Amino acid sequence: MAARRSLGRQFGWLWAAYAVSAYGSGLGFGALPLIAVLVLHASPAQVSALSAVGPAVGTLIALPLGPWVEFHRKRPVMIAMDLARFAVMLTIPIAYALGRLSFVQLLVVSAVVAAAKIAFNAASGAYLRDLVRPDDLLVANARFESTTWSSIAVGPPLGGAAVGLFGPVATVVADALSYLFSALGITAGAAASASTELGVLTVPSLQHEKSLLYISHRDIYSAWKSASRRS
Repeated sequence: MAARRSLGRQFGWLWAAYAVSAYGSGLGFGALPLIAVLVLHASPAQVSALSAVGPAVGTLIALPLGPWVEFHRKRPVMIAMDLARFAVMLTIPIAYALGRLSFVQLLVVSAVVAAAKIAFNAASGAYLRDLVRPDDLLVANARFESTTWSSIAVGPPLGGAAVGLFGPVATVVADALSYLFSALGITAGAAASASTELGVLTVPSLQHEKSLLYISHRDIYSAWKSASRRS
């Protein structure tokens, strides 16, 4: 019964936003390499580079974002990262429709999405801790985990069917829209207290070290795996 208790309206909006984004990412699983092969006729070496270089560059881009994430309210950071992913993913179907899609563009999109995901995860972890009581964190994380695994199980098969029915960029459009809906869902939630979102300030000499706590090795590894699967 404890797992079914309400964690509040704000958590409900956050969970719904995460679910939309997770299922959109599930639909877009492996979309970029598929586009590279079917549309750009990329070589195996290029496909491998797309799967490795994009997330690697994204990780390097995300590291300096630590101080920025720490000293800003977490909800706006999450919305900004969702909108950034929406915008960059949407460039793919637009370029495809105009006949201007290139392999370099796929690399750039992969890197930006990976960097935005790391920053989003860093902000969302802190935001969730401020949103629910400490004794509810286990339940909250369990709900997110169940959503993650169900999206992994359901998303890719549906994405494959969508590609067969609607073409190679169909799942990219769905993935892009999922980020937009996620941003709208987070926006719809009531704002958390500014004093708790800002976090505890540290002395200047410790700012960089403290900020890196938000972008931990686990965040980077998780984002790397997710970006690699999506690529």
